[in-house]
Amino acid sequence: MSDIRIQKEDFDVSAEIAALSEGRIDIGAVASFTGKVRGDGDLMALHLEHYPAMTVREIETHIAEANARWPLMGVRVVHRVGRLQPGDNIVFVAAASAHRKDAFEAADFLMDYLKTRAPFWKFEERAGGDGDWVAARTSDDDSVKRWR
Repeated sequence: MSDIRIQKEDFDVSAEIAALSEGRIDIGAVASFTGKVRGDGDLMALHLEHYPAMTVREIETHIAEANARWPLMGVRVVHRVGRLQPGDNIVFVAAASAHRKDAFEAADFLMDYLKTRAPFWKFEERAGGDGDWVAARTSDDDSVKRWR
């Protein structure tokens, strides 16, 4: 079971975890990651854009790969778009499995691939009206190499 949502609205981390494991007594572990917008320097807001059909399809591909690598019992991915301010939730990834190691590794894998492959475009709005599109980071690309 997987659930992917791309939305402008905020999400409740506890509710997402509860929904993933609701009514399931076979799940022994849920590992999750919640990403927040950092208030680096003079950042006023982060604008996220995406191409809906492409974004969901790409995330589905990586969830399918995670399911092939680990015995998962459920995955949830929530990614926000629109204008987000420092401190706002931006992304939630959770993986459920019978055992913690599988859940941790799958959530880590999915987050690495979201950072490097999911088609989101980020624009940083800075104080004074300046701004820049966020470029891919070498460190993110290096992180994803370990899964090959």
